[in-house]
Amino acid sequence: MVKGRILSVDIFRGATILLMVLVNTPGTWSNVYAPFLHADWHGYTPTDLVFPFFLFIVGTSIAFSYKNRTVGAAAYKKIAVRALKLIALGLFLGAFLIHYPFFKSFSEIRFPGVLQRIGVVFFFAAILFINLNWKQLIWVTAFLLIGYWLLMTFIPVEGMASTLERAPNNLANWIDVQVFGSHNYKADYDPEGLLSTLPAIASSLLGVFTGLILTSKQEKKATILMGLGGSLLILGHFWDIFFPINKALWTSSFVLVTAGWANLILALIYYLTDVKKIEFGSIFRYAGANAIVIYFLSSFISKVMGQIQIGDTSLHGWLFQKVYVHDFLALETSSLLYGLSVVLFYSLVGYILHQKEIFIKV
Repeated sequence: MVKGRILSVDIFRGATILLMVLVNTPGTWSNVYAPFLHADWHGYTPTDLVFPFFLFIVGTSIAFSYKNRTVGAAAYKKIAVRALKLIALGLFLGAFLIHYPFFKSFSEIRFPGVLQRIGVVFFFAAILFINLNWKQLIWVTAFLLIGYWLLMTFIPVEGMASTLERAPNNLANWIDVQVFGSHNYKADYDPEGLLSTLPAIASSLLGVFTGLILTSKQEKKATILMGLGGSLLILGHFWDIFFPINKALWTSSFVLVTAGWANLILALIYYLTDVKKIEFGSIFRYAGANAIVIYFLSSFISKVMGQIQIGDTSLHGWLFQKVYVHDFLALETSSLLYGLSVVLFYSLVGYILHQKEIFIKV
């Protein structure tokens, strides 16, 4: 720990946000190595771990920030304002255009999104944390995960048995179409949809428990986290038999598996940095100090580059073709190198902000 901070958590947060940047900005979506793509539907890839890792670490940060804070109107206001800022930034990203009238028509704006989900999940996880003890939070987490499973598997949709496939009688997809209409990511569903936000809150609450372990007086915290991570991983894969692991639906098995991996990885980083005092990962720590800012900037600039036209392609496409595409490289390699260059750029941004002690809290 440095100045009261747990280095492993800072490193984990920064690595997660840079991975989010990497998987979101390939040179071309037509040529991407399989591990950097989401699973088509059921199952998961390394890329599917990234967003739940961030929600997990949001929960861990909640445990750090509010564990000893006096609960009052000021705390509720701060939580609400931060959540609204995140939601507003997400809506702005989804609506912005570089040309007049500078915003999409209302019918084309996507309402759900990554930042919107972070804002909503943060709000509910923080409110629950400051009002309930850890035993009550366990019951809430179990209720969210089991309740979501029961809803998704036993509630009929317009007279038809509910399915977990991508179909009109999938309850989560049906609700998104009914509530958001044309404002979804796809015509028939949204991966950051309404009903699936319930288990996403559980993802953050599982991070809260990890935060409580890390701030406790327990010894051998790395061992405890390893045991917790392994248990969640086993339980999640067992539940997969009945409730398939699925990021688009954010299934309960997906929540347990991703939280299991998060605990295992965090336990390893914690052991190396906070226990053994091995210094590494500073570049991730710098990025993690302004994680939301880096994510927003990367998304905004990527969108702008995609809208600036150069000939019959965009600035993004032109840069990729001119700099990264070569006969001696597979297109998947060129696409990955482009993404890594973007990550390097935002790592540098994180470093500069950190060196200048600029920490922008959203």
